[in-house]
Amino acid sequence: MTARIDRDRLATLRAAEDELFVASHPRSRELFERAQAYMFDGVPMNWMTRWSSPFPPYVEAAGGARVTCVDGHEYVDFCLGDTGAMTGHSPEASVAAIREQAGRGITTMLPTEDSLWVAGELRRRFGLRYWQAALTATDANRFAVRLARHVTKRPKILVYNYCYHGSVDETIITINDGVPGPKPGNAGPPVDPSITTKVIEWNDVDALAAALEPRDVACVLAEPAMTNIGIILPDDGYHDALRRLTRETGTLLVMDETHTISAGPGGCTRAWGLEPDMVTLGKPIGSGVPSAVYGFGQAIADLIRAEWDYHAADECGVGGTLAGNALGVAAMRATLGEVLTEQTYAHTIPLAGRWADGVQSVIDEFELPWVVKRLGCRAEYWPRPVAPRNGGEAAAAEDEELDGYLHLFMLNRGILMTPFHNMALMAPQTTVADVDLHTGVLREAARVLVG
Repeated sequence: MTARIDRDRLATLRAAEDELFVASHPRSRELFERAQAYMFDGVPMNWMTRWSSPFPPYVEAAGGARVTCVDGHEYVDFCLGDTGAMTGHSPEASVAAIREQAGRGITTMLPTEDSLWVAGELRRRFGLRYWQAALTATDANRFAVRLARHVTKRPKILVYNYCYHGSVDETIITINDGVPGPKPGNAGPPVDPSITTKVIEWNDVDALAAALEPRDVACVLAEPAMTNIGIILPDDGYHDALRRLTRETGTLLVMDETHTISAGPGGCTRAWGLEPDMVTLGKPIGSGVPSAVYGFGQAIADLIRAEWDYHAADECGVGGTLAGNALGVAAMRATLGEVLTEQTYAHTIPLAGRWADGVQSVIDEFELPWVVKRLGCRAEYWPRPVAPRNGGEAAAAEDEELDGYLHLFMLNRGILMTPFHNMALMAPQTTVADVDLHTGVLREAARVLVG
């Protein structure tokens, strides 16, 4: 028998957790109320209100796999800045490199020797010859899309339903009642994204073939495994079909490894032997300093050089004054050279396995209709009895009331989870005790919930 969740009981439990949080976070509440006069919704970025608590805990300090709020509570951090702090907060090697470079110059619009090392290391990890710098994964994806359109002379791109590639306008699209259109909540799209973008479900080879057949798609922009609507792994053979069909139709294949770098030092590209035309990567690559990159091979470089006005490059959609700044590049060198290493993944990937096993033990014990999924050092549980194969299936199973309760229950007991979904990421400083603490708190939450 599968456990059923009493919605009235769930609402009562959630209200009790709200009261507990408010009572134990008076300083955060004070700051949040003062901030209403200065910041929209009282936070620097509106999505910071997505935390399950009545107001977000204000941070006093963060280090390694721990965050301490202004009310003195310490949290085991499995959110890690939604991957931005996958290195752990302020890793020693990166802090030292950042401190040293800050004293020698932050931004000059000139290259440093560190940039040579970073590009060479990225080539070693991902197999693509040429690399360029950006500040965020959004920028890297935007630049990749523009270059793909430039070299193919094609107007459209293709993405997957419920994908996430930052705030790139063309990618904020979903299939709504069978019709492609703006994702619900899409703020001020410049045009209906269906004009610029085709959107299909992940793992649907027939839909992919049909979308690429007219040869009007410049590139497919995809994560190797979807991560923003839960972890959705590719079916066996899907990547082979994706690569074959893009090559047959002259479509470029761009892999966004920003989240899937959790699979290993070279992301899924290296772990699974993929052969993308371009790779984009942001968030964790600079240990939290805004940094991103995009890479491509010789064939793309030749096409770019064949028709490119370098005098207009700084004003025509590819670039950014602070991209490749000395501080960010120094942070990337330290991160790649001393933090996100083979040794780190040898520690964090087994921890994610232990975390997933712990969640599965709770699912089994309380007969919960959930699944747990893992990608390297990233793992997640989802309120669905069978793992979803695409974004549409995953979105249909979302349960905001249940997620809100679980997140707040965790928060009130010293565990920080990603606010947008039940994702956990292992940092180099995460311990077995941290993982087991989550299992114990989740077991307690399930026991209280099921009754």
